[in-house]
Amino acid sequence: MASQRVPRPPRKPADQYHHGDLRRALLQAAVRTIQKNGVESLTLRAVGEELGVSRSALYRHFADKAALLGAVAAEGFRMLRLELLGAWERGGKGQRGFEAMGEAYVRFALQNPWHYRMMFASGFDADASDPALVEDGTNAFQVLVDALVEQQRQGLVRRDDPQALANFIWALVHGIAMLALDGPLQHKGVDVEALTRYAVERLRTGIAV
Repeated sequence: MASQRVPRPPRKPADQYHHGDLRRALLQAAVRTIQKNGVESLTLRAVGEELGVSRSALYRHFADKAALLGAVAAEGFRMLRLELLGAWERGGKGQRGFEAMGEAYVRFALQNPWHYRMMFASGFDADASDPALVEDGTNAFQVLVDALVEQQRQGLVRRDDPQALANFIWALVHGIAMLALDGPLQHKGVDVEALTRYAVERLRTGIAV
């Protein structure tokens, strides 16, 4: 299973971080901690100590652990949106682009496992108390909906409700991604990339006009 290593920033005194730099560094440190020791081990104090920043500087960005985890999840949705949009556009915004989106989705999950797990951890995907997270998750999903609407316009996809179609497609690729991340597919010696291509091809025949 592929895994993305998050670079460790050089240790800086708190006053050497610019406003945006510190927030980004805190997110990177949080992902490193989760990757190494699990989400249960993550604390704001430990992240701040790792970076050498004051508690007051830390709490200006994140009120608590939940806020930090929500920010990791929101960042993941923004990253995923860009991956999906790039695949769709490079594929010509048609059938090939749609298939590339499915492959890009699973590839993103495997290359960014800790972001991906936070994106769909219990409570984060539907936490209306975090408007930024809700917005970023909605925007990522909307890329798929928009791609389906465009294919309907081109006469490539059946005229079902685009939201229902998008939920159906998401359930398929998300299932592959989670089975790959949790290990059952690897334990069976399944080629995840080949399975994803096969699933997307079969999906195509199911939703085609």
